[in-house]
Amino acid sequence: MPEAEVVYSDVKLARGKKRANEAVTTSTDSTYSEIKISKTQPSTAELSEDPQQAVVRKGSKVTSERVVLVVLGVLLAAALIALCFTTFEIIKTNKKVKYLEDDKMKCDNNLTETLSKIKPCSTVQPTCPAPKVMDDPCYKCEEGWEQHGGKCYYFSISKSSWEQSRDECRAKRGDLVKIDSREEQKLLERRLRDVMTEDEDKFWIGLTDSAVEGRWVWVDRSPLDQSLTFWSIKGEPDNWTGGKGEHHPDGEDCARMGEQGGADDLKCWFDAFCSKPHRSICEKAEVKGKFKKVCD
Repeated sequence: MPEAEVVYSDVKLARGKKRANEAVTTSTDSTYSEIKISKTQPSTAELSEDPQQAVVRKGSKVTSERVVLVVLGVLLAAALIALCFTTFEIIKTNKKVKYLEDDKMKCDNNLTETLSKIKPCSTVQPTCPAPKVMDDPCYKCEEGWEQHGGKCYYFSISKSSWEQSRDECRAKRGDLVKIDSREEQKLLERRLRDVMTEDEDKFWIGLTDSAVEGRWVWVDRSPLDQSLTFWSIKGEPDNWTGGKGEHHPDGEDCARMGEQGGADDLKCWFDAFCSKPHRSICEKAEVKGKFKKVCD
């Protein structure tokens, strides 16, 4: 048992009265007595505490512990549910990926089989002892012509005047090119970069104002669409009449195009003297070819 706590208490004891012949005096003497109080004994506050309040405090402590346990249980359950859901989604995604891979393989096989059944277009004409000429469903351009966007283009090697160049195009069942769209201008501008040998190695196109000055028309007599022009930013067309030793009273009435180093915003049209020799661009529609039926 723990040692008792020693407490000193001041106890006052009064003495009785002395005899009558003695002087009446009273005095108070102090005597200390030792009182041992055990530590295990409850304090006065504890003894005075209501038993019902003690029960309530104890019950509150138990309730708090239960709340903590319940919260932890709910969190654990939520984590378990989330883990299960994530696992399920991963399995579902893997199955979907496998299905897509199988479907892609089937599509690839079907495409390969379909392509193998399609007869490729060919310029080679098969022969047999008694060939039969058949229509070829493939569109083609003649030898020496380039096929782009449903048209055939011929970039001449020799240089001629604008009129002579047009005659040469007509002899090939075509005409000088008419540019109908920005896409066509872009195609020709890039193609000329590859074939031009110098900056002045430009090409005639089918555009002229020789009939009426300033009224530019194409070779098919359709007027130039002003929203679709690609005159050079260097002040073209300027209808220059020439300098010393070269005078052309009619001015520059025919159009040529090309910039060896590339043009800003595709603007590479120039007016020039129609008699000046230049290369040219011929144009005609692509046609369906002919082939000879292979012998059975």
